[in-house]
Amino acid sequence: MSSIKKLVSQTAIYGLSSIVGRLINYLLVPVYVRTLSVYDNGVLTNIYAYVTFLLVVFTYGLETGFFRFSNQENTDERTVYGTALASIISSSVFLSAILIILSSPIARLIDYPNHPEYVVCFALILALDAISAIPFVKLRQQNKPYKFVTGKLLNIGVNVFFNLYFLVLCPFLAKTDPTSGFILFYNKDIGVGYVFISNLIASIVTLVFLTRELASGFGKFNFELQKKLLVYSFPLMFAGLAGTINESFSRIILQHELPFSPAENTVQLGIFGNCFKLAIFMSLAIQTFRMASEPFFFSLYKQLDAKNIYAKVMDYFVAVCCLIFLGVTLYLDILKHILKPAYFEGLAVVPILLLAYLFLGIYQNLSIWFKLADKTRYGLYFTIFGALITVILNYILIPVWGYVGSAWATLVCYFLMTLVCYLVGQKYYKVPYHIKKISGYLLFTLILYFIGGYIRFHITHEGTFAWFSAMTALIGIFIVIVFLIEKRTYKHVENSNH
Repeated sequence: MSSIKKLVSQTAIYGLSSIVGRLINYLLVPVYVRTLSVYDNGVLTNIYAYVTFLLVVFTYGLETGFFRFSNQENTDERTVYGTALASIISSSVFLSAILIILSSPIARLIDYPNHPEYVVCFALILALDAISAIPFVKLRQQNKPYKFVTGKLLNIGVNVFFNLYFLVLCPFLAKTDPTSGFILFYNKDIGVGYVFISNLIASIVTLVFLTRELASGFGKFNFELQKKLLVYSFPLMFAGLAGTINESFSRIILQHELPFSPAENTVQLGIFGNCFKLAIFMSLAIQTFRMASEPFFFSLYKQLDAKNIYAKVMDYFVAVCCLIFLGVTLYLDILKHILKPAYFEGLAVVPILLLAYLFLGIYQNLSIWFKLADKTRYGLYFTIFGALITVILNYILIPVWGYVGSAWATLVCYFLMTLVCYLVGQKYYKVPYHIKKISGYLLFTLILYFIGGYIRFHITHEGTFAWFSAMTALIGIFIVIVFLIEKRTYKHVENSNH
């Protein structure tokens, strides 16, 4: 249990940068909704979907590769770090240069022919963020969470500051005090481009913050080690690319497959993209857990009871994710006011996407087996399998159900990936996961969710005290039941040990 307590403490520390930071960043959602048109929000959704793909290419799995090789015996951690850093710097400069040179044709290809500057801006952002990724992963590996947290929060804080400056303060001053020095370089025609400029400024500041970590990696390059790193990491890159299809493909394909005009398709994409963001709480939980669990699992795998600990961690993880699902879905009538009424028609996708993210979290938890067993090619197989499902179902369901069909495609994809990963993993690295308990938690969560829906539509209305009390009671019931189950399990384990 001490190992699990260590994981919980690390999750809490690393989670600060994700949860607090992303929540601060999440304040930009109502800003974008109220300062930009629904069409411009669609542009943001579309552009960032492309960026998600490219960031995987720019980092090509080196983060996990660094963890793997820095924990091996007879390996100099400084040499591993220096080799990984040199690789990422050279490749980032090369890739960003290609994007900048081809910015005009790329802009035409993604339907923004009048804005090649979008491509240039993100070529620079991708390079800076990829280079920053290796120093950040070093901080995680060396258990320096406080500088890690500071760097992540600095990035988000700078990004939020300049978004507010360009989208809120400057337009206000342009109307009330046009001669103000604060808007000397402001041009209202740039519009949504200021979101990208803010991101670029934040990336530059973050890299400067990591100067010491960057300097410590120079001069420690090993060519043979680099080849081993690339052989290990490249399958993870392709797995990551396939994974981004599962996550972001819908936000690209919707632009072309929705049965409306191009402008209306972008509007629909804006609605879907912002409702998608209401699933942030589940996404945060998964991201936070992954940051802490990956180095934790690698450091633990030599212990005799490692597999039992992995199974116990899965129980707690699923229980927490189920609680998040209930918290968001049962209180969705409150959370929806982050958006404007023009976006409410897309709220039907939120429960579907939350459940999809839950299964994604389970899959990532399960995926430790092929990382520990040095069978990372299976990560590629699973994500390609999921990507094929995503592509096929999106093409089938979007013309019928619109973006709701896309949400269902995401859920089916992650569920099947989870199922296949578990079945194959039990053959090569068998972990005694408590499948009946986990399934029970999931089923119980869905029952409470449907009870909440019945209460809302047939007994009381949203926003009333009776409605709020009923939703809170359902969440309380889940917490109590899970607590009693886990308490009984813990006592049983303690008695067995004695």
